[in-house]
Amino acid sequence: MGSMRTYSSSSALLSCLIAILQLNFMLAQLETHIIHMDLSAMPKAFSSHHSWYAATVSNSIGRGEQVSDTSTSSTSSGHLYSYSHAANGFSARLSPDELKAIQNSPGFVSSFRDVHVTIDTTHTPEFLHLNSIPQGAWAKSNYGEGMIIGVVDTGIWPESDSFKDDGMPPIPSRWKGKCVKGTSFDSSMCNRKLIGARYFNKGILSNTLNLTISMNSARDIEGHGTHTSSIAAGNYVRNASYFGYGEGTARGMAPQAHVAIYKAIWDNDAFTSDVLAAIDQAIEDGVDVISLSLGLGRFTLDEDPIAIASFAAMEKGVFFATSAGNKGASYGSLDKGIPWLLAVGASSMDRELNGIATLDNGDQVIGLSMYPGSSSLEQLPLVFRNQCYFHELHNVRDKIVICKDIDTVLDVQIDRVGNASAAGGIFITNRTYLELYLQLPSYPAIFVTPKDGELMLNYVNSSSNPRATLEFKKTRIGTKPAPLVAAYSSRGPSHSCASVLKPDVMAPGTLILASWTQAIPVVSIKSRPLFSKFNIISGTSMACPHAAGLAALLKSVHPNWSPAAIRSAMMTTADYIDNTNNPIKDRGSRYNVATPLAMGSGQINPNKALDPGLVYDANAEDYVKLLCAMRFTKKQIQIITRSSIWNCSNPSGDLNYPSFIAYFNANHSSPNARVVQEFQRTVTNVGNARSTYKATITPIDGFQVTVVPETLAFKEKYQKLSYKLFIEGPRMMKLVVAHGSLTWKDVGGNYVVRSPIVATRLSLVD
Repeated sequence: MGSMRTYSSSSALLSCLIAILQLNFMLAQLETHIIHMDLSAMPKAFSSHHSWYAATVSNSIGRGEQVSDTSTSSTSSGHLYSYSHAANGFSARLSPDELKAIQNSPGFVSSFRDVHVTIDTTHTPEFLHLNSIPQGAWAKSNYGEGMIIGVVDTGIWPESDSFKDDGMPPIPSRWKGKCVKGTSFDSSMCNRKLIGARYFNKGILSNTLNLTISMNSARDIEGHGTHTSSIAAGNYVRNASYFGYGEGTARGMAPQAHVAIYKAIWDNDAFTSDVLAAIDQAIEDGVDVISLSLGLGRFTLDEDPIAIASFAAMEKGVFFATSAGNKGASYGSLDKGIPWLLAVGASSMDRELNGIATLDNGDQVIGLSMYPGSSSLEQLPLVFRNQCYFHELHNVRDKIVICKDIDTVLDVQIDRVGNASAAGGIFITNRTYLELYLQLPSYPAIFVTPKDGELMLNYVNSSSNPRATLEFKKTRIGTKPAPLVAAYSSRGPSHSCASVLKPDVMAPGTLILASWTQAIPVVSIKSRPLFSKFNIISGTSMACPHAAGLAALLKSVHPNWSPAAIRSAMMTTADYIDNTNNPIKDRGSRYNVATPLAMGSGQINPNKALDPGLVYDANAEDYVKLLCAMRFTKKQIQIITRSSIWNCSNPSGDLNYPSFIAYFNANHSSPNARVVQEFQRTVTNVGNARSTYKATITPIDGFQVTVVPETLAFKEKYQKLSYKLFIEGPRMMKLVVAHGSLTWKDVGGNYVVRSPIVATRLSLVD
C-alpha cells in the first residue's frame, strides 16, 4: 500500500508539473498587438465601436486557446484599450491562434506587435528673448492664457511650485478631461494649472510578467514628466536653483497655459499600446498641444503609432511636438520623419555651470561643475596622476587629483578617483557630451579644457608644493558662442520620409533647469542622497516642451491657424545666427557650421514666430498626396489616416513644406552629367495686407539655385501665391551634404521668411 500511495502522489505531482509547464508555454505565446479596424465595416448590431472591438476579441479567444490564471494581472490576456481618436482599433494580448482569428474577422485592416518606447527652466525665456520685448510673444499671447498642453510622459509631481495655480485663469469650459484617482494621488491635487491627470499601464502590465507597479497613479516618481511639463507651462517660481546653480525665477514657455498629464511611462519603460491610449485620451479631452518626449525606433509611417496618432491630432487641429531623439551626430540617426508633426532637435544656451580652481600662484581656471556640496576645498595639495589608473592613485587621500581623459574612460576615471578617497578631482577633457558627466562625481570635481589643463600642469610641474582651492556653485550668463547644436541630438534625413527635411527646428535642451519629483534623489554625495525641487538634465526631451510651449503661445494669438501654419511660423523665423553674429556651430561636428540636417531651420525665436509674414500651410489631403507619391498602398494609407475615403488619383512628392531637401546620388557614366530638381511651394500672406516680397538665394557650391518668380506681390491678407524653386547640380555630388537657403524679404523690411535648402548624396537604403 505504501508503494501505491507513493506512486499516486508522484503521478499527481507530475500532472501538476505538466499543467504548470503547459500554462507557462501558453502564457509565453501571448503577445500584445495593436489592431487597426475599418469603422465602416462595423455591424449594425453593435451600438459602439468599443463593444464591437470587445466582441471581436472575445470571439477570437473563443476560437483560440483561452488562458485563465488568477495569479496573473487582469490584463494578462484579452482586450486592453479601445482607440477612438488617435487610431481606429484596439490593443489586446493574444495568442498566435487568436491573432489569426482576428485577422480573419470582418473589418480587420492590420496588426502590429506592441513595442518598447524610450525616453528620449530659469534662463531659457531670457535666452529666447521672451521677456525682453514689451510687445513680444508673452505679452501678445498673455503668456499662453486659455491654452491646454497635454504632456505624455512619466507623470507629474503635483506638489511642485511650478504647478500651483496662483494667478491662473479659470479652466476653459471646453475641457473634458479629469483627474483620475490612484496611489498617493486624488482629484484634489488638480487645480487651475494642473487640470488633468490620467495614467495608462495595461500595455506594460500585459507585456511584463510579474511586474509590480508601486505608484499606480499619475504621480511621477522618475522626474522626467515633471521636468518636461514645467518647461512647457510651469508657473513662476522664485529663487529656483539646483543647489545654487542656475538660480533665478523659473517659469515655463507658456506660464499661463494649463497642463494635463498623461502618464504612460513606468520605471523608464513603456509600450506603444499605453502611449497610443494616452494620446487618444488627450485628443478626446480637448488639449490644444501635445508634447511627446519619447522615441520608438525606426518604423515606416504606417507601422509607427506616433505617426498614426499625430495624423489624427493634426486633423483635429491639435499641434503635435516631439523630440528628435538622442542618437547623436551620425546622418540619418533621426527616426521621427513624420511630416505632419514638429520634430525638435536640442541646442545649448549661453549659460555655464561652473567650479573654479584657484592655483597658489594666483591663476584661476574656470571649469564645468554641478557639484552640489556646500563646502569648498581650501589650499589642498594638487597632484597629477596621468589617466588615473588604479596603480597611479596611491597616496592621494586629502589631495586634489588631476586626470587626463585620453583613453575614452572618463566615467571610469571619475569612479577611480572617488574610490581612492581623494579630496577632489580635476578632469582634463574635450568631450562633446560632457554635460552627461557633470552629475557623476559624488565628491568635489570640475571639468576643464585641454588648454586650461595645460596651464594647470605647467604649474604642477614647476612648483615644489603645488596647491589649489576649489569653489563651486558658480553660474555664468552670456557665454559664447551660443546656441550650439547638441552633440547628442539626432540628425536627419529620416528614413521614414526622406523627402521632408528633418529636424524642423531646435530648442534649448542642454543643462535645462526645471521642476523635479521628490520621490527620488537627484544626486548623492559619498553615498548620501540629496533631494531637490529642481534638477538640471539634458536631451531632446527638454527641447520638445520648449517648442510645445511656443506652439501654445502662437495658437493663443492665432487660434484659427492650422498645425502646419504654426510649424511654418516657427521654422521660417528661426535663428541661424548665434550670439557672435556667426552661423550656428555644431558640437557634434567639431564645431563646424551646423547643417539643416542637424538644426533644421535653426533655433526657435518666439517673438518673430508670432508674426512671420508668410506661412506654408498644409492639410490632410496634402499629406495623403505625399503618401501616395511614396507608394503607400490604399490599405497602408487607411491605417495612417483611419479612413478609406482617400485615393491616389493625384500623388505629389512635393509637400508644401518650409524647407527643401534634394538628393544627388544617382550613378552616371558621365562625370559631368547634371540634373535639375524642381519644387513648388505656396505661401499665404498673414502679414500686411498689401506687401511685396523679393527672393534672395544663399548659394550652394557646385549648384545653381533659382526661383521663379523672384517677386511675390500680395494685394490682401490671406492671399496665396505660388513659386517654383529649381536646383541644378551633378547627378552624383562630391560632398556628402551642402546647404544654402531661400529667403523672402518684404520691401518694407518688416519680414524675413527663410527656408533652408539641403543637397545631399546620402542614400537612405538600410
